Amino acid sequence: MIFPFSSFMFMLTLLLGSFLTVSSSSWFGMWIGLEINLLSFIPLILIKMNPLYSETALKYFLIQALGSTFIIMSSCLYLSLSFSISPLIITALLLKLGAAPFHFWFPHIMEGLSWPQAYILLSIQKLAPMYMLSHLHSHYFMIMASAILSALVGALGGLNVLSLRKIMAFSSINHMSWMLIAIFISDFMWLVYFIFYILISLSIVVFFNSFQSYYFSDLLNLSYSNPYFTLLLPLNLLSLGGLPPFTGFIPKWFMIQSMLMNEMIFPLVFLIFSALITLYYYLRILLPFILFLNPVLITNFKPFSLLSPAIISSFLLNIIGILLPIPFLF
Repeated sequence: MIFPFSSFMFMLTLLLGSFLTVSSSSWFGMWIGLEINLLSFIPLILIKMNPLYSETALKYFLIQALGSTFIIMSSCLYLSLSFSISPLIITALLLKLGAAPFHFWFPHIMEGLSWPQAYILLSIQKLAPMYMLSHLHSHYFMIMASAILSALVGALGGLNVLSLRKIMAFSSINHMSWMLIAIFISDFMWLVYFIFYILISLSIVVFFNSFQSYYFSDLLNLSYSNPYFTLLLPLNLLSLGGLPPFTGFIPKWFMIQSMLMNEMIFPLVFLIFSALITLYYYLRILLPFILFLNPVLITNFKPFSLLSPAIISSFLLNIIGILLPIPFLF
């Protein structure tokens, strides 16, 4: 399901809300941007009137409204309890991001969305809260504790899940841990990681949306006679998991080097351990594609007959990491 033309205005205000937060010089302006962003996303969830979308929109509105309430509460406490302002704002932003330990709503909301809506939740909706959180990086303990918990929750939460949307949700929670720690290093570092993450997530969402795959069983019903399926999905998922030498390893490589230079050994152990677990449940998805592959003669191929330009672009995106060392060989 692609958004109809009537939703163009809501998409525009959704982006404008994020840009307003990023470009604002005051916390009040940032909060206004968050509210515009929220009120623009609700109609995009309700483009089809059915009970599932209505329930999802209501849940999302209540969670985001709770986070906004914490931000308003912090402004009310400015004169009497000024020391509590930053912890309240951090709690509100972590809640809006779906980072642990405030992650419980995120997989359930993802389960009730279509793939285009889910991608907006995974990408655009995280930009404004992450930017606001980058101004509060001095509170080391809260953000670092949330990053370690997000790494563990994102890794362990996806082990026994058969819904592809929930797997993407727990994967997002796991990647959130890397971005939270990147905030301590530099704004440039978390922005680079965020850009890589949304591009690789886009390649996977395009694949799942093209074949309308929402559960593990939907992947099993795909045609295994086409070898491109068995190539593209493993490439995308392994890149998202950060397995070298795919593209997804590049931002993690930068992060590992930066964390070692800043002597962040303790959180790095948790992040690498969680990345290995996420690769495990990605590989569980890929095994049927490998086991049920039927060898087909090259003469029987119809090259790219069932693949859209978007899927081909996602393939090229994820092999950048493989091609990157080639210029250094000459």
